[in-house]
Amino acid sequence: MNSPRFGKTIVMALGGSIMYPDKIDVGFLKNFKKFVTERLAKGNRFLIVVGGGRVARIYQEAAHKFAKVTSEDKDWIGIHATRTNAHLLRVLFRDVADPVVIDERYKMKALKHKVTIASGWRPGWSTDYVAVALAADFKAGTVIIAGKPDHVYDKDPAKYKNAKVLENLSWTKYRKLIPRKWEPGAHSPVDPVASALAQKEKITAVILNGRDLKNLSMLLDGKKFNGTSISN
Repeated sequence: MNSPRFGKTIVMALGGSIMYPDKIDVGFLKNFKKFVTERLAKGNRFLIVVGGGRVARIYQEAAHKFAKVTSEDKDWIGIHATRTNAHLLRVLFRDVADPVVIDERYKMKALKHKVTIASGWRPGWSTDYVAVALAADFKAGTVIIAGKPDHVYDKDPAKYKNAKVLENLSWTKYRKLIPRKWEPGAHSPVDPVASALAQKEKITAVILNGRDLKNLSMLLDGKKFNGTSISN
């Protein structure tokens, strides 16, 4: 499909499962740094929000073995996992990154570095919401959701072999496909709280496979890419 337009600032939610599937994927991180560095040379800057990935699930699964874990507890475990991943990503881009990780809204009034890293903030939403909120705050009209899903489907492709790819859809239609309320560990391509904010702020979200950096380049170069675009 054809790419939406991007400004100077690229806002990306990098799925924790891309960075930390079963263990930290050092090879991917090296390739990701090369990809970002090439884009910086073209005049872009990056605001990257990173998820918790496997490290979050390891701690959440352990907690369930000895305690009754509330949704808020699971969220906080996940948030701290995102902060660990965020600091690792900041080290990866140490030569160009802001030394401060955005771990709460309005912590920064301006982006002063070529790369800025953000983590999870508060219980009640995923890092998708953080990415959408930052896109609204820093006047970026599009958010890239670079996670495991390569598209949005009309139903769960893991359960239904006849699930159909949806390349373009509205936020209204998308929100009918997903649960109405946020639950920790849910696997909607864009979580319900983030979707509501994106619709309100008129933010476009592009869902694609975060491991496919060639496809990501196609998106940013305005060429045809594999993924789903959700907008008003």
